[in-house]
Amino acid sequence: MFDFLQGYDVIGAFWMTVKLTALSALGSLVWGTVLAAMRVSPVPLMRGFGTAYVNIVRNIPLTVIIVFTSLGLADIFGVTMGASDFGVQGFRLAVLGFAAYTAAFVCEALRSGINTVPVGQAEAARAIGLNFFQVLWFVVLPQAFRAVIGPLANVLIALTKNTTVAAAIGVAEAATLMKEMIENEAQTVAVGAVFALGFVVLTLPTGLLLGWLGKRLAVKR
Repeated sequence: MFDFLQGYDVIGAFWMTVKLTALSALGSLVWGTVLAAMRVSPVPLMRGFGTAYVNIVRNIPLTVIIVFTSLGLADIFGVTMGASDFGVQGFRLAVLGFAAYTAAFVCEALRSGINTVPVGQAEAARAIGLNFFQVLWFVVLPQAFRAVIGPLANVLIALTKNTTVAAAIGVAEAATLMKEMIENEAQTVAVGAVFALGFVVLTLPTGLLLGWLGKRLAVKR
């Protein structure tokens, strides 16, 4: 029934997708948190940078960003991300592009969570001598993260599906293999069904788990 899968490393392709997703998610979470801190900062320059970054990046097509990280950074500016092998270089640049793009959405999700924290808590923290960053780190962000687990789960699911764009720069993930199989096999519907099922297997448990976790850790007001 699935004879057309023989000779193709489907598991390896999806494993590449998982690695792209995991590393990009980690990078976007860190950078998105920094951007969220900038957007609520009392320093106008930092607020301006955070606002400009989010509004510009999230309105640029992801394909353009991924192609730029490959052709622009690597070919024009010589950025290799410490890799001499072309495949490793493409993978690292793809992670950089996904993280830079997804961070804008992480930032907005976190900012909405920050807005749910009562202002009085921040004022009380400032009254006992904590500075802005201490208030953010110890008081505001822990509550904000708990409030936006659901939205962050949606961002992670979108990132998992967005990794297919890495095929544009030759990263051998699931979409790249699917394209190759469709070109080589006379089983277009079957190939598409297999890869669609693979992405459902990756994203559905993630959504269910993080949805449950969001309800479990929700801040009671």
